[in-house]
This record gives sequence, C-alpha cells and structure tokens, in this order.
Amino acid sequence: MTKALLLIDIQNGFCPGGNLPVAEGDEVVPVANRLMASGKYDIIVASQDWHPSNHGSFASQHRGKKPFDMGELSGQPQVMWPDHCVQDSVDAEFHPELATDRIDFVQRKGENPKVDSYSAFRDNDKAALTGLADWLKAKGVTELDVMGLATDYCVKFSALDAVDMLPGAKVRLIADGCRGIDPKGVEEAIEAMRQAGVEITDSSRIGF
Repeated sequence: MTKALLLIDIQNGFCPGGNLPVAEGDEVVPVANRLMASGKYDIIVASQDWHPSNHGSFASQHRGKKPFDMGELSGQPQVMWPDHCVQDSVDAEFHPELATDRIDFVQRKGENPKVDSYSAFRDNDKAALTGLADWLKAKGVTELDVMGLATDYCVKFSALDAVDMLPGAKVRLIADGCRGIDPKGVEEAIEAMRQAGVEITDSSRIGF
C-alpha cells in the first residue's frame, strides 16, 4: 500500500491577511505539519492556486461586478472572486510556516484564464486535466488523505475527483485539517463527500 497526503491550497491568499482569506485558515498549518512529520505517508503532494492576473474568475475582470457576486465564465455560473493567488505574488506563496521541505510534488492549478479550477485534478468544466491523477497512479497510491482550504470549494472538489479518478483508492478527508468559507456550505460539502464514498476522519485518528 502506498499512502499519500494531499494538501489543498495552503497559501497566503487563503489565510488571514490574504486576498481571499478563509476564517482561521492558518489553523490548518500545524495539522499539516504534524501529519507530514508523522511518518505515516509515503508521498506528500500540495496543490497551489496559480492564477494569471487576468483570470476570468476575478470580479475585477467584469465590468460592474463585485467580489462574491454571481456571474458567468465560459458559459458556466461563476462566483466572482477577489483577485487572489496571482502567479509569482506573495499571495500565491505557501503559508510561511508550512513545512514545504517535506512536500514531494506541487500541482499548480487555475492557470487557464477562461475556466476556474477548484479541484487539484481538473478544471471546473472537467475538460482539462492537471495530470495529478496520473502522477499518483504512477506512484501506486492506494490511500489518499485530503485536507486544506477551503472545505466547501477546492477541498470538496478535489476529494470528489479523487474518488472518481483514482478508482479503487481509499480517500479520506481529515476534517480538522480543513476550514471553509460558509458554514452551511461546509456542512453540505462534507455530506456530499461522504455520500461519494470519502471517509471523514480527523488527525487524532491517524496517530503520530
């Protein structure tokens, strides 16, 4: 069995002080560091939102739109976000306290300005793959633990895609290693993941 840990978007932009902060987002960092240091994982992967400055999900790219308005991108409904995690910006960097020296592979996402990418595995239109699924398959991953930011967006879609794109692999959500944007959205996201076959657990059950 090959066990992998997938850290979702633990970046400055999604932590307090960032351009799209998730409440208490920085509190996932110690959980991630403990898990990485636990010796329980063969592979550690991190996803990184990596948007061009003209990304179509940014409210600034749409006349009359404000952050968190609903809009449209390439014919699909789209939340209009504040400019965040722009390539090569401090906002896009991993949280400074995250033990990045333990990360084996970084999967960047959200580079196409015409479509958003919540999942670490593919764009929201499901047309373009990041290649992460093939990378994990090549490593023989049979168990994947997922945690990070934000529960109701990038974590949810990454976990659901992991179930879909890594057939036969056991996928778990480490709930105390996640923070979300909307409490109701978090509740619905966790239920959607559970219904899809994701096991909901927490870091205390992993054991250190």
